[in-house]
Amino acid sequence: MVKLSFIKKGLFMIIGIDDTDSRSGMCTTYLCTVLVDELKSYGEVSTPVLVRLNPCIPFKTRGNGAVAFEILINRGLEREVKEIVKARVSELSELRAEGTNPGVVFIDDNALKTRKNNNRTQIIADNRDLKYKKVGESYTLYTASGETLKRFYETAVREVLAIEDAYAIISELHLDYFGLKNKRGLIGALAAVSFLLLHTKKSYDYTYELIVYRRKERWGTLRFIEDASVWAADEATYPLVWDTVDVANKKLVLVPHSPCPVLFGIRGDSVDAIYKAYGLIQAEPEERKMLFITNQGTDCHLMNSEKLWDYHSYILDGVVDYNPRSIEGGHVLFSLSVQGGGNESVDCIAYEPTKGFRAIIRELRIGDEVTVYGSLKEGTLNLEKIELRKLNLVVERTPRCNICGRNMKSAGRSQGYRCKRCGTFSAEKDKMIVERAIEPGLYEVPPVARRHISKPLVRMRMGDKIIHPSR
Repeated sequence: MVKLSFIKKGLFMIIGIDDTDSRSGMCTTYLCTVLVDELKSYGEVSTPVLVRLNPCIPFKTRGNGAVAFEILINRGLEREVKEIVKARVSELSELRAEGTNPGVVFIDDNALKTRKNNNRTQIIADNRDLKYKKVGESYTLYTASGETLKRFYETAVREVLAIEDAYAIISELHLDYFGLKNKRGLIGALAAVSFLLLHTKKSYDYTYELIVYRRKERWGTLRFIEDASVWAADEATYPLVWDTVDVANKKLVLVPHSPCPVLFGIRGDSVDAIYKAYGLIQAEPEERKMLFITNQGTDCHLMNSEKLWDYHSYILDGVVDYNPRSIEGGHVLFSLSVQGGGNESVDCIAYEPTKGFRAIIRELRIGDEVTVYGSLKEGTLNLEKIELRKLNLVVERTPRCNICGRNMKSAGRSQGYRCKRCGTFSAEKDKMIVERAIEPGLYEVPPVARRHISKPLVRMRMGDKIIHPSR
């Protein structure tokens, strides 16, 4: 059962954690799983959340994910629980790695009941402000207030925050916290706590991931997973379970490539379908596993904006104003004139790892009306999806002489075209209606190139729009 939160007597505590891993090892979700299992002896623990933050932050480790969970404990045990959390974070974090800066945020009854008298928003003022919504046999706790945390979570997913921004919220809401080194993980920890507190079906789209972990003696060694069983699991559960395999590129997607504790992860919209897939997969012995509620596959990082900034992700309408061209490395680049952006033009790129998606981009022409989805870095938009809204079916070409059939030559700038042999003249180029090798609709990068947070087209409900999933 997925436990979102509780309504019982006792102390209600939320714990958020981030930035404990590195590019060479560990995983914040593993540390969370260890804690959830250990803390079950102190009280009832909710299903944890896994929150992916801004995917183009330059100082992230791997997937830029933070975690949070709730625990209901007897009063008097809060200090002991906090000490256990601090001890495990100190013990398991990759502290020797330069970019690892763990942060932990605690929210308990005392913080939840804190009321500010300056009319600023707060989390939960008192029991009169609480509302409860039944979800199956469990309950979701939410509140009409909490705009402070809502803004912080959404900013952490879409923009760039400084550690001072986290400290300001922690101070305002009188939250307890713990950190190591420069404590930058407090940003993600606070964002994960915010998502958990405010999370309802109406507030945010969400999905699930079941993560299976390796036994410690196998960390850093080649993973054993029977390929055929994964393909069978995908066939039995797609599209409720997605991004398990990449059909076009014939690759498994559920397996990480780093020497971390994760054996594999199964993502989807249905908990039952996820566990069905898990039951079909044959792999090496596991140490433990954990189901997470996540913001993966939701596109919550994308924004509409007239002003473009590096390290932000956008949905932009525009017109192709420069035909696609291949550049060194196998990448494909074109230029887009952004509508409503003050005639701003931005380069859009499909990198080599997007494989077959590049073939779609190569078919674009000047004059095509498109919507692009992606992240901006150094002034170039890294494409995640593209919608071809209206294709330019008119092609201009140098006019032909209607007497000899040869191509005319330019008579000079803005002076039309003339046949040197026959003397015939044309004031402008010929226009022809041509067939296109692509169709209007939405296209996406394949699963092997998809970010955790990007929404697969199979999850999209776009009314009468045409969708071309990658499989």
